Amino acid sequence: MFDNATLFVTGGTGSFGRKFVRHILEHYRPRKVILYSRDEQKHYDMQQECDHPAMRYFIGDVRDLSRLTLGMREVDYVVHAAAMKHVPIAEYNPMECVKTNIDGANNVIRAALDCGVKKVIALSTDKAANPINLYGATKLVSDKLFTAANNLSGDRPTRFSVVRYGNVVGSRGSVVPFFQKLLREGAAEIPITDPRMTRFWITLDQGVDFVVKSFARMFGGEVFVPKIPSMRMTELAAALAPKLPQKIVGIRPGEKLHEVMCPSESAHLTVEFPDHYVIKPSILFTQAPDYQRNKLGERGQPVPDGFEYSSDKNTQWLDAKQLHELLKS
Repeated sequence: MFDNATLFVTGGTGSFGRKFVRHILEHYRPRKVILYSRDEQKHYDMQQECDHPAMRYFIGDVRDLSRLTLGMREVDYVVHAAAMKHVPIAEYNPMECVKTNIDGANNVIRAALDCGVKKVIALSTDKAANPINLYGATKLVSDKLFTAANNLSGDRPTRFSVVRYGNVVGSRGSVVPFFQKLLREGAAEIPITDPRMTRFWITLDQGVDFVVKSFARMFGGEVFVPKIPSMRMTELAAALAPKLPQKIVGIRPGEKLHEVMCPSESAHLTVEFPDHYVIKPSILFTQAPDYQRNKLGERGQPVPDGFEYSSDKNTQWLDAKQLHELLKS
């Protein structure tokens, strides 16, 4: 799919973008890979690591529609990974989060339509399902914008889908490197917000693989959700620092005890495949596809009424050994 194609990645110098680019260059022969990011230092750092002839480094902000449109000329596939993601910071700077996560999403959609992009996948988060914090609420709006954008395509080829997954092991901003930093600094205890808390976990490699497969699977309008394991935060802390006591410090602003990726309210729209779920769009398109059989020919089945895919009701759980294996990978 990506051989001789031009790809465009917003937030391309972030954790996901860097891993995604390496995957594309290792497995495909793209015509161009355009990284779109506002951080010139990260552009410079990545240029030192990756001087592949297909690479293009494009300074820009998703808040800037004209710059996005200029960068997306002759682009085939777009991954929208740019977002303001830090939950407490978003709570204290709400309009900045709205401008990036909502206005930026709308700009990506408009630029993709104007430039005739073939397919767009927007990265979402478990916090977008039944959101209680601003970050999750803005990502829910973003998900809805990308789903509804398929009704704007008309006779244009552009199709939009969403990939939603949980916390990325070891990524910048993850609790894992935070705990590891405390250990390096000789901390006497590990802070835990609540002993009941659970989270979904995925590696960057798994996230990239899932996005690549979702491009091949998508019709447009789907929210793709991978089946990934959960882990209790107390067990994660014990696995990383088995000799240190844990101190309960209370839930931060905007945090949940457990995360949801497929809400029970969307059970009537949810289809289960062997390794993932698909949440069908709630709005009707002019030509609605059969979402129970994707573009790869894989077949899924509707989930039962009331089904909810949440981190505390998961059937897959990480233990300490598996966590360390993920960190090594």
